[in-house]
Amino acid sequence: MFKKGQKTYSIFKGKCPQCHEGDFFEFPFTFNPRKITKLHKNCSVCGLKYMIEPSFFYGAMYVNYALTVAVSVAVFIITKLFIGLTLLQSFISIFVVLGLIAPVNLRLSRILWINMFVKYKKNKN
Repeated sequence: MFKKGQKTYSIFKGKCPQCHEGDFFEFPFTFNPRKITKLHKNCSVCGLKYMIEPSFFYGAMYVNYALTVAVSVAVFIITKLFIGLTLLQSFISIFVVLGLIAPVNLRLSRILWINMFVKYKKNKN
């Protein structure tokens, strides 16, 4: 399912979108707020500059917003319709879930954003 050359490989493995070999983030997954979104400046393998232009990752906020809305709707439907919680309990559960997956959303939105603009180039080695 996740093979080199596919966007899903880069997204779920946290690899460079161009070569799918170098790491995108400086640190493995963590809940440390100072390390969550730290990126390497360039790919260690192909040299791709991750900050393509100043403020490039501001666009990732829109991706993060879309992910947050999708998770919120899913949690609301599950808690209200399937579990049968009250409206207040459903909203509280939404906030709890969003708080827990915030680091995942931040990382995922950045790597999704850069994968929209950078194409995979097979390594010539």
